[in-house]
This record gives sequence, C-alpha cells and structure tokens, in this order.
Amino acid sequence: MGAADPNVHWARPRTAQGTGVLVLAGSSGRLDVGRADMLASRGVTALAFRWFGGEGQPAVPCEIPLETFTDAIEVLARECDRVVLMGLSYGAEAVLLAASVDDRVAGVVALAPTDVAWEGQHQRDDDPRRSKWTHGGRPVPFVPIDRTWEPPSTMPAFVEHYERSRVLAGADVVEAATIPVERIAGEVVLVAGGDDQVWASSRAARRVAARRARSGLTTVVVDDPTAGHPVVLPGEVPPDPRRAYRVGGDAGAAARLGALAWPAIRSVLRLEADG
Repeated sequence: MGAADPNVHWARPRTAQGTGVLVLAGSSGRLDVGRADMLASRGVTALAFRWFGGEGQPAVPCEIPLETFTDAIEVLARECDRVVLMGLSYGAEAVLLAASVDDRVAGVVALAPTDVAWEGQHQRDDDPRRSKWTHGGRPVPFVPIDRTWEPPSTMPAFVEHYERSRVLAGADVVEAATIPVERIAGEVVLVAGGDDQVWASSRAARRVAARRARSGLTTVVVDDPTAGHPVVLPGEVPPDPRRAYRVGGDAGAAARLGALAWPAIRSVLRLEADG
C-alpha cells in the first residue's frame, strides 16, 4: 500500500493526533479521496482504499476476502495509536464485517449500513450465487438477491428489491447472514436515513443496535427520518447527485444527515469540538 498503489490514497495531517481511519466507498467502487482529505485536514491519518474495480482487483464486489481490510488495518496500526473504520453502503457492510473479525479496531462509522451480508454481484443471471465476502478462504453466509425482481420504473428504488429478497430468503438464512456485531469491541456509530431508497439502512441500524444491546454493548445511532442513502460530512464536496436509481431524501438531506452525525463521528475520531 505504497504511494504508487493506484488503489490507495494516503491523506496525512500536518500534526497527527494518533487516530488512523480506513475510508471505504460503496458500490461505486471509487477511491474516496475527498473524504480522506477532509479527515486529514482535521488531524487524523486517513487511508482511502478501493476494494474492487481497480487495477489487479475483482471487477465486481463478489467474494472479497475480509483479509483485504484486515491487512489495511495492519498498515494503519503501524503508524497510528488507534484505528477507526469508516464505510458507506457496501463499504459499511465491509467495515462492520471486518471489525467483527479484528479486535484491533477502536471504532466503526457505518454510513447507510446493513445488518446482514448480501450476495455478491453477478454479471449474468445464470452466474452461480456467491457471497460478497470470504473469510479464511470460506464464503461468508449471505442473503441471496431475488433475481426475478423487475424494477417498476426506469428510476427504481432498490430498497424494494432488498426487502423482497430478505423475505424470500427466510428467517434461518437471514439469521445465518446477520453480521455478528456483538463481536465488535470498539465503538460503533451508525448513520442512516429513514427515506433511504437503496436499502433499509434505518431499519438495519436499529437491528444492529438491538443485537449489540443484548450483549451489553452500546451503539450510537444517528437517524434522520427525511434523509436518504447518501451522507455528506461537514467540509466535504458533495458528489454528483445524479444516479440511475432513487436514493431518497431531498436536495439538502445528505449534508443535513452528515452534519447531524458529525458530533458522534468526531467523538469516535477523538477530535476536538472545533475540529
């Protein structure tokens, strides 16, 4: 993960305060340079990491080893006192899973999270069903995606697809695929919008918090009922809002949700109040 690696972007502050953040984007497959740079401007060492779709990587998010992320945690841990994971959407799925298998993680910030692992992306309808993730060379249990679902419009709300898939999978499959968040030793912050039209992140956040509570663990849930799937943190340049699908929320929802979540995120990062 050197400077020449096209799949990573290091953002180092002038004066590091000891926290390192692994920054993961979602289904876009992008390298989240802007988020990493914003965090570095506030004093944390940030490593943005592209985990599929890049040079030498799987073309789609399918059977991605969780070791991909635990290796990155190791790299950050060499120069930081504590490591926090931050991911959006598919990236939130990744950071919750990675933190459940790596006790070096001091904190997790899951933006638009899921409470279960999902089937990996397939490129053809007749492709075999495979998990999005592996660990120790074995597939992580997953909820299959309903391949018979057809969007009702040219601007689909995929939340309907995910919820239908969950119902069709049945309780036993869902339980097996549920992310073992009770194994996460560090702090957990979940940020979700109640109008998320990609997947039901608000509902998922409540499930994660309830599962951890049964093990005596606390979870911070930041939920704006009028926000959608995107989250824009203070100081970030909003990404292009145009999508081929519905994300939910109004024009200012992503920034509003990010501002609402920032105090909790700042606390996990150990930043001063004016950071």
